[in-house]
Amino acid sequence: MIKAAIAGGTGYTGGELFRILLRHPEVEIIAATTTSSEGTPVCEVHRDLIGETDLKFGKEHGNPDVIFLCLGHGLSREFLDTHEISPDCRIIDLGNDFRIDGNYGGRKFVYGLCEGDKDNIKKAHDIANPGCFATAIQLALLPLACNGLILDEIHVTAITGSTGAGKKLSETSHFSYRDNNISIYKLFTHQHLAEIKKNTGRYTGHEPVVNFVPMRGDFTRGIFASVYTRAAEGMDEMEYTGLFKDFYRDSPFVFHSESGISLKEVVNTNKGLLHVELHDGYVHISSVIDNLIKGASGQAVQNMNLMFGLDETAGLRLKGSAF
Repeated sequence: MIKAAIAGGTGYTGGELFRILLRHPEVEIIAATTTSSEGTPVCEVHRDLIGETDLKFGKEHGNPDVIFLCLGHGLSREFLDTHEISPDCRIIDLGNDFRIDGNYGGRKFVYGLCEGDKDNIKKAHDIANPGCFATAIQLALLPLACNGLILDEIHVTAITGSTGAGKKLSETSHFSYRDNNISIYKLFTHQHLAEIKKNTGRYTGHEPVVNFVPMRGDFTRGIFASVYTRAAEGMDEMEYTGLFKDFYRDSPFVFHSESGISLKEVVNTNKGLLHVELHDGYVHISSVIDNLIKGASGQAVQNMNLMFGLDETAGLRLKGSAF
C-alpha cells in the first residue's frame, strides 16, 4: 500500500482527495495536516465522510511515500522550507508554486498535465498539478498544438463554479452574490494564463497569444470553456474531429463527443469532454471538466497512479451525476 499524507486538507481540494483516496485500492492515508483544525476529526470538517474514517487533523505528516500539498497559492514553498520531508517522499503540489519554475529545494517539479506529458510524469519524482482553468483549456488546445495547427491568436471564454474560488469566504463567493448571477473577473490577466502559454509553447515552439475571459458562474462546481482560433486552410470539420479522436484515443478520461456537450456530463468525475466544430474559417472547441476533480484532486491522483506504476484509472472510476 502507498502511504499518503495530505497537507491542508480542510479545503475543497483536500476534501476531494479524502473522498478519492479513501476508496483507492492501493492507498492508505496516514496523516492529514492543518494549521487551523488540529485534533479535529476529518469527518467533522468533511461531513459526508462520517463513518468512513477515524483520521484526525494534526501537525505531523509522518513518513509517507507521497504527500499532497493542498495549500493556498504561494504557501507550498513555505511548507517545504518549514517541514522536514524525506528525499524519498514524492510531492504532488496542487497549488501554483511550481507550475512555472519547477526547480526548488533540490527538487524538480514536472508539470502534471496527464494527457500532455505522460512519459515524463511516469519518471517524475515531484509533480506540479495544473490549474483547473488551465486543464480545461489545454485539453482543448493539445491536439492543435501537437500538430502545428495553432496558426493565430487563441480566444477563450470560460465559466467556473463557486468552488473554484476556494473555501475561504469572499464577497463574490457569497450565495447572495452568486445565485442567479454571472460576472467576469481577472479579464485577460488570470493567473493560469502563464502556465497555459508556457506549456502549450513546448509543443508549438513559441508561446501563443491567448485572450482569456474568465467568468464566475451561479453553480458550485465544473468548468465550461469555449475556445476558438483560426482554422487551417483546406481542413474540414471531419478532419478536425478525426484529429481529436486520434489524439485522445488511448486516454481513459478524455473523450471527443460528436454532439454538443454540457457541464453535468462530467460533474463528480475525472472526465474531460470535448466537442469540435468549424465555423467561417474558425475551429471552435467546447471543453468541460469538474474543476475539483479533473481540474485538481482527480488529476493529482491520476498523476500519483502514473508515478507509482499503477493502473492510471485506479480510484478514479467515479460515478457521475446526470441530474
